[in-house]
Amino acid sequence: MNAAWIIPFIVLGGALQTCGAAMNGQLYKHMINPWLASAVSFAVITVFFVAAFLLIPKPLPTARDIASMPWWAVIGGLVGAVQVYAGLTLVNRVGAGTFMAFTVTSALIMSLLIDHFGWLRVDPHPLTLPRALGGVLMICGVVLIAKF
Repeated sequence: MNAAWIIPFIVLGGALQTCGAAMNGQLYKHMINPWLASAVSFAVITVFFVAAFLLIPKPLPTARDIASMPWWAVIGGLVGAVQVYAGLTLVNRVGAGTFMAFTVTSALIMSLLIDHFGWLRVDPHPLTLPRALGGVLMICGVVLIAKF
């Protein structure tokens, strides 16, 4: 991917994540059962990515690539499912703004910890005072959004 598109693509992904939470909230509202709604949501995702893989099947991992993969790498989607389930069941209760404020801020705080400690095999990026201040300001933003 061209470096000039990286930030706009990330911004688009963030904006679409908010839309996805609201869409999933409506899916749940009409499916009634949160497990069925989650299954429908993930079925659409699965069909999309299987089709994309069939269209562009290369590169494929080697046996060495797979053998060197940490055991927890394959559960990233399941971890993400927690967020999808939360969006399905909670966005209509608290509103998209409050839901996303908590989502983004908690993701940022966890990201700072992952970066600082190098968890999950991420290259360490020390928690500096300006980065910590950014996290604190995000928390202040959540309080303002949730309260008002």
